[in-house]
Formats: sequence, structure tokens, C-alpha cells
Amino acid sequence: MEKQTDPNTGTTLSISMLGGFRLSRCGQVLAEDSNRAQKTWNVLAYLIINRSRSIPQMELIETFWPEAESANPTSALKTLFFRLRGLLEPLFPDGVQPILSQRGAYAWNKDVACDVDIDRFNALYEHSREEGLSKEERMACLEQLTALYQGEFLPLQSGSIWVISLSTSLHNRYIAAVKAYAALLEENGNFERMLTVSAAASKLDTLDEELHILIVRALIAQNDHAAALEHYQMACDLLYRELGISPSEALKSLYAVIMDSEETLETDLGVIQENLRETTARPGAFLCDYGFFREIYRLEARRAARSGTCIHTALLTVSCQRSGEQVQNLLKRAMELLQGVLTGSLRRGDVVSRYSPTQYVVMLPSANFEDATMVVERIVAAFYRSCSPTLFRLTYRVRELEIS
Repeated sequence: MEKQTDPNTGTTLSISMLGGFRLSRCGQVLAEDSNRAQKTWNVLAYLIINRSRSIPQMELIETFWPEAESANPTSALKTLFFRLRGLLEPLFPDGVQPILSQRGAYAWNKDVACDVDIDRFNALYEHSREEGLSKEERMACLEQLTALYQGEFLPLQSGSIWVISLSTSLHNRYIAAVKAYAALLEENGNFERMLTVSAAASKLDTLDEELHILIVRALIAQNDHAAALEHYQMACDLLYRELGISPSEALKSLYAVIMDSEETLETDLGVIQENLRETTARPGAFLCDYGFFREIYRLEARRAARSGTCIHTALLTVSCQRSGEQVQNLLKRAMELLQGVLTGSLRRGDVVSRYSPTQYVVMLPSANFEDATMVVERIVAAFYRSCSPTLFRLTYRVRELEIS
């Protein structure tokens, strides 16, 4: 692969789009600000990405003023480019015009040398897949690539349709590169670096099970079995809560590896009890994943059949009264608030679990139907003190535990 020149020398315009939008030239820096008009930055990014061609006015209008969003989009476009030229002026004190207008179209000045991070990223990705590279060369290439990916493509513009497709492509390439790099690091026994790279990628793609597998494998290889078990349990809970899926055989097999790694036998029952005890005397209900909740349910059903006690369960469902792109984020926040209400309002003997993305199931031992209903009504009231009933609706059903 051709060696890259230093973008910080001469009059090259250095452009970063991964993790944020930033331009620098001749010692001057221009960084995207969320307080400024985002459409101006959006058009600038589009112009730079398509700098190999002239962009017709109609294409820009259809992209940035869809469905007659503006009464006079042609005039709005001219005003935007006037502001855009003013925005770029501090970067070009030598009088160079970075944006050209030509016969009903706009174009980036091809005489302005640009060094764009996503171009280097894509070049590194293609190079990493070339046949004939030695393991060392491939690892060096993947190391540069993963270091270059500082975050999602144009995060402040993530709602734009043209940004979404490119962002998805870059993200998928990054995740694929991380997995390939982690595999090579594992072969070389560099488990610390393998953990660092996999964990960084997992923060950007929390629901990718393969990344969780890599993290657990790296922790096991470093003999950090406690951390490996903790991450395994977190990953299983996350995947079930968000996707409703159980861990794959590949992930479950790592649990057996963790258990097999414990070579010593504990004979002191007091030590075992100490390990079983909750780390802190935490008040409130017991929160667990649904798989564990199901086992508790079955155990309590057996006890109730033997003792004749009354146990009730409740299912609480959150719905949003609005529609649009922000509904999922609003529901996620509402479910976090509901979890806090549940764990904080219920007794230590009560059990709470996430049943679906918008539902919690609760077990209330030693409670008859009237008491259980009254408890749930208090939860609903507490929820509405944090979440407006005009925005969210919390419904519930209470039912006695079935004894077979």
C-alpha cells in the first residue's frame, strides 16, 4: 500500500469524520459544533465525500430539502453555500476557494489537497484483505485501522439518510477488522491487546456476541476467571434483555472452561456461604435475568404447592404515546426509570426480571390478589411521578402463580 504523507504539513486539508467532524489546514482548526446549524455541516460533508464530481443543485435540494421542506429551496441552497464559504474562510487565508460553482452545480475544488480519515481507513481495510501478506504485515495494518476508527461516522449527522448507509458500511468493516485482528493477537499470545481491542469494539456494538466471546476468551487466557465469569453473565443478560435470545453454544462453552479452570476444592462451608452472599446488604427487590427468574418461579411453585402459600406475579408493560424516530430511545429511558422504581419500591423477597424490551415481570411471594394489586398500583403511581402519563402509558396484569 502506498505510504501516506503527513497531512499536517504544507497546505493539505486534514479531515476527520470518524467520531466527529474536524478540519485543519495551515495551523487552523475547524470542528463541528452541535450548537451550529447542522445542515451546513451536513452539506459540507456531502460535498467532501463526493469531491470527485460536480453535484447538481437538484441533487442537493432533493437530498437536503426533501418534500418541499423549504418554500424556496434554490434560494435556501444559495444562502447555505454563502454561509459555508464564510465558515471555511479561516482555513484558507491564501485566498484559495475550496468550493466552486459551475453551471447549476457545486463542486469541491480539486486543487485543494485533502487527507480524509475514511479514505485511509478504507485503504487499510482493503490492504488487510490482500493475499500474500505475512502475519506481521496484516497485524500492523489492522492495528493502524483499529486505531484510526475513533467512533461512528459523522455522529452528529447520524439521522441523515445518506450518512446512515456509509456509517453502517464503515462500522461493519471496523467490526470485521477487529475480529480478524483479535484472532491474530490470540494466535500470538498477546491476550492483553486482544482484550483491549475487543472491549473497545464492544462498546460501539454491545449486541455483537462474537465480541463478547473474544473478551471472555482473552480474560480466561490471562487467568482472570472472576472477570471472565462476570463478563459472561453480563453478556448473557444483555443479549436476552435486548434481543430475547439465549447465548450460543460457543459462548456457553466458555462457561464450562471457566468452571474447569477452578482447580482447588473448597471445604470450608463458611467460605462458600460468604461467596454466595450478596456483596452488599442491598435493599429492595432482587433483580435477575429472565432465565434465572424462570427457575425461581418453578422453585416457588413447588414450595407453594407444599405449604399452601399464596404467590402472585405481575406483568408491567410500557408503551409510548408518540411516534417517530425517537420512540426507541424514549422507551429505553422509560424502562430504566421503571427498573429503578421496581427495585427501590419492592421488598427484598420480591423478584424482578426484564421479560421483553418493554416489559418487566415481578414475583410477589406471600401476597394475596388485593395486596399484590395495591403494590403494583403504587409502582404505577411512582412511575408516573418520573414519566409523564401524556408521554408514556404503564399497564399491568396481576395473576396468581400457577401450581402444577
